[in-house]
Amino acid sequence: MTLGHDRTSVVSHDIGIMVAYAYASLYPDTVERLVVMDAPIPGIAPWDDIVRNPALWHFSFHGPDAERLVEGRERIYLDRIWNDFSGDPAKPDEATRAYYAAQYALPGAMRAGFAQFTAFAQDAEDNKIFQRTKLAMPVLAVGGEKSFGAIEAVVMRNVATNVREAVVPSAGHWLMEENPTVTIALIQDFLKG
Repeated sequence: MTLGHDRTSVVSHDIGIMVAYAYASLYPDTVERLVVMDAPIPGIAPWDDIVRNPALWHFSFHGPDAERLVEGRERIYLDRIWNDFSGDPAKPDEATRAYYAAQYALPGAMRAGFAQFTAFAQDAEDNKIFQRTKLAMPVLAVGGEKSFGAIEAVVMRNVATNVREAVVPSAGHWLMEENPTVTIALIQDFLKG
């Protein structure tokens, strides 16, 4: 492999689980263990129910007009996401928020961020094909108690045969910011397994 590893464990969160699932589906012999944390997978049940949630309006918010609306207001847009998807709106902290808002204010950054949402339709089609062959490697499906919770395991049981479920207490979507001690312990324990 290009990175010098023939086999590896993959740990993913949010849109990263979409990438991790595709990678594990395409290269199952290279993935020893897969951790997915707190996000749906386009096209995999209960995707259609999840995307009907009005709080996920940003999944359909992209394109030149969206970019113009957000330009110079990246922090407002991001604060809405951080606040609505956290169990504790004080997390992520101010330093984290300021850092990411500055990164998304760079030329082309919001376009790239919105492009992830634009790709969901194609991802859904690809994932329906990947779903035909369930993943055999051990999978840890982690949801935040105040976010996806046990639904993360429901999603993964549709695409994998060996799924362990975990729910991080007192956490929303931002597991590492809201309850890093429990989240890290779950991951480390699973990877040692």
